[in-house]
Amino acid sequence: MLREINKVQVDWVILGCILLFSLYSLMAVYSATYSADLPQVQQNFNKQVVWIILGLVVFFVLSYIPLNVIFTLTYFAYGIMIFLILILDIFGPAGGGARRWFELGGLKFQPSEFMKPILVLALARYLTPEQHTPNKIRHLAVAFMLVLLPFVLVLKQPDLGTSLVYMAALIPVLYWRNLSAFIIFVICSPAISFIASFNYYTFFAVIAIITVVLHLAKRGKLVGWTIFTVNIMVGLLAPVVWNRLHAYQQQRIFTFLGLVSDPQGVGYQIIQSIVAIGSGGFWGKGLLQGTQTQLRFLPAQHTDFIFSVLAEEWGFFGSMLILATFLIFLTRGIRIASYVDYRFASLTVIGLVTIIAFQCIINLGMTMGVMPVTGVPLPFISYGGSAMLTNMFMAGVISRAAKERYL
Repeated sequence: MLREINKVQVDWVILGCILLFSLYSLMAVYSATYSADLPQVQQNFNKQVVWIILGLVVFFVLSYIPLNVIFTLTYFAYGIMIFLILILDIFGPAGGGARRWFELGGLKFQPSEFMKPILVLALARYLTPEQHTPNKIRHLAVAFMLVLLPFVLVLKQPDLGTSLVYMAALIPVLYWRNLSAFIIFVICSPAISFIASFNYYTFFAVIAIITVVLHLAKRGKLVGWTIFTVNIMVGLLAPVVWNRLHAYQQQRIFTFLGLVSDPQGVGYQIIQSIVAIGSGGFWGKGLLQGTQTQLRFLPAQHTDFIFSVLAEEWGFFGSMLILATFLIFLTRGIRIASYVDYRFASLTVIGLVTIIAFQCIINLGMTMGVMPVTGVPLPFISYGGSAMLTNMFMAGVISRAAKERYL
């Protein structure tokens, strides 16, 4: 095996971005917890400092671990994470009706967070051999099962946001592995039919488009009728799936779509977030000067809605600075995935970049009221030990991949 490794193991662009993210996080968490009445909330800043330091250690360690070692351990790590998620319902403490973490010595460990990069690694390892092409039904089915297993287990906790993150990585990784456009259409069309089925006109329009595509694809009558029937069945089953959602999940979707006005309930978070973002103006109100933040009108302001804190105190200029850092990080990741010739590394990086990008889009959309509240944190910035270590883990693997051109 040919292998080329640069003497400097760390990718400086990735390192620079995560150092900036760490700075943003510390400033935001400090401001968000400064005026808190509860001592445990005030201590979150000190905890975040510790998590960032530990995260940077994880980043540098992974930057020096050869990817062939990670490749060897991937399935084992995947099995361990599945096992932990399975037993979580038995041993994990309940919080808010959900069982999502273990607690050891006052520290919370959330297996579903660590599953994010492990899932991508497992998917990339399976698709690495030349014969494991996703254009064959058998290999495509195995790839789907690798994702569906943790998806279903985490969805039962219930944790809709994290389970959606798992699914988000699947199609980009398969596409990067040369999955045909027609198969991508076949995979995605039921999801589109499901969403469209809540309105008769949109559902019939989508079915008409699917029919035209199937006719133009000329894949045979059996294939065409099978795909057509599946989409019809998905549309008919949509009401059943909707009724199985939790009441709070239905309420969030209704509020997001503007079908229900709930300013004192689910809508309160979104309203206060929009007020905080809008009141920041161009330059912001300054550190510790944000009224929505310091008067604690903004719920979950050090976790899910931390971007609202930054936007209020840093304004439009600071918000664009944060978004630019994410853009540089994600662009660098895509570039690394493009030039790395080792398939496992390339597939892994594109999957990790997709997960980080998906979480950014969902979190920012949530804080600005254009997406439902799903509890997805802002990568590298929101408070949380499991999330911070997971994000640093992903950054470390991406950094390492940049230094292994061939393997």
